[in-house]
Amino acid sequence: MTENELYDYSPITERPQITWPGGASVAFYIGLNIEHFLVDRPSTSIWPGAANLVPDALNYGWRDYGVRVGIWRTVDTLDRHGIRASVLLNSAVADHYPQIIKAGRDRNWAWLAHGKTNSILHTGMELDEERAFLTDVVETIASATGSRPKGWMGPGLTETFNTPALLAELGLSYVLDWTNDDQPYHLNVPGMISVPYTVELNDLILLDKGLTGPDLTQMVKDQYDQLRDDAKRAGSGRVMALALHPFVTGQPFRNKYLGEALEYLKNQPDIWLTTSDEIATHYQTHHKPSLA
Repeated sequence: MTENELYDYSPITERPQITWPGGASVAFYIGLNIEHFLVDRPSTSIWPGAANLVPDALNYGWRDYGVRVGIWRTVDTLDRHGIRASVLLNSAVADHYPQIIKAGRDRNWAWLAHGKTNSILHTGMELDEERAFLTDVVETIASATGSRPKGWMGPGLTETFNTPALLAELGLSYVLDWTNDDQPYHLNVPGMISVPYTVELNDLILLDKGLTGPDLTQMVKDQYDQLRDDAKRAGSGRVMALALHPFVTGQPFRNKYLGEALEYLKNQPDIWLTTSDEIATHYQTHHKPSLA
């Protein structure tokens, strides 16, 4: 049996205090998934009954709505609320949707490596094969965006046992795949940390659980309120991520509820509206790993 050696168990009640800029209780970022999908592979589907058809016009078209229409609606909403995105970027987006890259560069978005395409999970590679693959992903994103990625989230939150160390070789400093905490923490890979991401405060959960736009707004409010209270009681900051997909939240009937949620957050006096890059940099600068 293989134990997880990537990180050690650390109960949140037994850690040094974390402080955020301005004394904020909660550091908030939006993880905006901008992805490319292959027309002959199954992926995230709204109707699984068609997912194995080739071509699958129903599900592929639904996903494709995100880069054709939904992303632009999402961009407008983020602009209105003055929020920069932390973009989880498939490197293939650079070739297929350069207009989106330009929009993000104009807005100084943070860019994270998110594999090449979300039609293929990041798994099953030998060490040298994975090193070459990750190098290509990172260099493609750096060239297209003008900014070398600092963070990683695998397609479908996938890694191999070698991924964090290979990312560190390439100069990356954090991963989002391990959604097991409300605070960043150091991995057992020198220079690498985990930054909180979420599979629950995630617009895909609306589909899985049959929830509505108003449910999303309420979830965001409840998540923030609880994390703020936790932080104040403990005297130690928390991280709140909101995961978005333009083919979900970018739908017309959901978009206004994203706006309502962001309006609520930006009016909170003890929130740091930031990016995952800035969270990682602040944590690594001010909270060094303990020496064994």
